[in-house]
Amino acid sequence: MRKFFIPFLLVCAALSCSDGDLQVETIDFNEATLQFCSDPVTDSNNILFKINTTESLILDLQSGALNNGVVGETITTESTIPGQSTLIYRNFSENVTSSYFCDDVPPATPTVAQEIEAQDGVVTIVTVADSDGTNFVHTIVLSGVSFVAENGERITNLTIDEFGEVTTVVP
Repeated sequence: MRKFFIPFLLVCAALSCSDGDLQVETIDFNEATLQFCSDPVTDSNNILFKINTTESLILDLQSGALNNGVVGETITTESTIPGQSTLIYRNFSENVTSSYFCDDVPPATPTVAQEIEAQDGVVTIVTVADSDGTNFVHTIVLSGVSFVAENGERITNLTIDEFGEVTTVVP
């Protein structure tokens, strides 16, 4: 009986091994700091990103989404995902730093192990002037974001509501 049991266990173990597909169960960037390579501007696209060790969340915000408005008023703008702005989740082979995004020539490592583009969502930006009226503070919030992996599975347990704040100068 033992002659058959040990080979049976080996076969079961071999069949239960992963085929290498990455499984993303949670996307949580609320504690990660919002970063960018060049200061955000109102009249151009802005690439904003968050890094969580081996993962990143990249927002390509459409031109004009950061609206300076008028000092003393609150301005709210929206941008749809994927129509106007793009939100991408990346999982890397090892820890990633801002130099991956900001260097003219990206480093060879880490490599992208998985990339998933959001299929749905809204970026809401609430803009107010700071207390001395010299800068506008743009609070960026994500809602209704939906990621769908290559195999068609929807990624659940999204914790990415608060994307962060950026500042632009009052003209």
